[in-house]
Amino acid sequence: MRRIIFSVLLVFIQAQAAERKEIHILSVNDVHAKVENFPQLAAIVDSLRAIDPQLLVMSAGDNRTGNPVNDQYEPAAYPMVALMNIIGFDCSTFGNHEFDSRQAGLAKLISLSNFPHVCANVHPDPSLGIHNVPYVIFNIDGISIGVLGVVQLGTRGLPDTHPDNVKGIRFSPVAETIKEYEWLAKKCDVNILLSHIGYEDDIKISAQFPYYDLIIGGHTHTQLKGGEMHNGVLITQNVNKLERVTLTTLTVEDGKVVGKEAKNIEVADYPKKNKVVEELVRYFSENEVFKRVIAHADNAFVNTEELGVFMCDAIRSEGDADFSVWNVGGVRLDSLEGGDMTVNTVLQLDPFGNKCVELKMTGAELHDMMLSIYKNDDKRFPYTSSNLRSTVYLDPADSSKIQRLELRDANGKLLKKSKVYKVVANNYVTSINDAPHKDAGVDMNRLTSDMIISFLEKTKKIDYKGVTCQRIFKAQR
Repeated sequence: MRRIIFSVLLVFIQAQAAERKEIHILSVNDVHAKVENFPQLAAIVDSLRAIDPQLLVMSAGDNRTGNPVNDQYEPAAYPMVALMNIIGFDCSTFGNHEFDSRQAGLAKLISLSNFPHVCANVHPDPSLGIHNVPYVIFNIDGISIGVLGVVQLGTRGLPDTHPDNVKGIRFSPVAETIKEYEWLAKKCDVNILLSHIGYEDDIKISAQFPYYDLIIGGHTHTQLKGGEMHNGVLITQNVNKLERVTLTTLTVEDGKVVGKEAKNIEVADYPKKNKVVEELVRYFSENEVFKRVIAHADNAFVNTEELGVFMCDAIRSEGDADFSVWNVGGVRLDSLEGGDMTVNTVLQLDPFGNKCVELKMTGAELHDMMLSIYKNDDKRFPYTSSNLRSTVYLDPADSSKIQRLELRDANGKLLKKSKVYKVVANNYVTSINDAPHKDAGVDMNRLTSDMIISFLEKTKKIDYKGVTCQRIFKAQR
């Protein structure tokens, strides 16, 4: 009899030990202050928490920048923090655009957040009051879940923001930082990397550190269908502006992840809205200044190049310059419908609060600046005013390298290498130009967004359909 009871107890204990449990994680990335979709997001979270009250909600960074309702608020970006608080986010990592709040602004936003900012390769000077943590550990039903955060670094070892925004902050290389926390992976049952480094780099990390169960990615706005498995690591990411979120289910047995599943949930078309969040969004959005009509676009802008050339033309005209230059990443809309253009339109296009800089440059210096911007802006060739045409010849053996560049004026003539031209650009462009040039530039003490608004108020009607400033070819061997 004792033997039977012992056998029954043993089976029961083994069954308990082998019990499978599920961890549910809802993740967002690169929201860029799309507050209009938060009532639907809140309703999604409500529905999921009704099924699993221990649902984890995480952000892979770039919560801010892109919506004047959020970015022009006082304090800047507070609406996003308030909305994330009320929904109940569990953590967020830094995106490069979190630093657009500048040091004091970022410290303020973190102090107002009810969730930790998790980023291991960001090391602020203590005097700045920026209180991030490298990792967090959640415990759900006895399962330990370690979350390590990292943010991307560009060619200069800094996130893609103006260098002035990160003074007093030291950054460590991503892979080196992750290696330092290998002990965390050994300590936890489930290991998650909350990553704002981009899809391709996430794949590299999965090969280098295969002990991660899940990488929640951001930065490149890469739309994945649910998630992708790379080297046994599940990677998730969505396009920007909260079109979709990802629900990931990790099945854990005996302290190990034995199952992984990820699926997308459409946000904008979700049939329900959280009424409290909807009212809060309405409150934040009541600013008549943003709704003021300043001009009319006769045709839609169908791509970022048309928008970039328009923005360049605006600051060139306002700055009374020969030419102007704008970085591709500084154009924050992919397209724009024709019709009335408002203050809100301009601030969505140019949300950074950058100032305009005037430079006296020779044709040779301008040529070299364009190449430097390409190198330091993720291999994206900059836009110019419509009277400056760039012909780019790529190396046939390596399409990421430029073999030859020609700059021509509106008449099709090559710029003279020794002639001095007046050039205007936003101060981010000048900050990433490390090519030699004699003139350090003069701060015009005007925001580029204000210059665009002024230009539109004067012109009243614009049409940039089919306007281009670049021709890019593969050079012949």
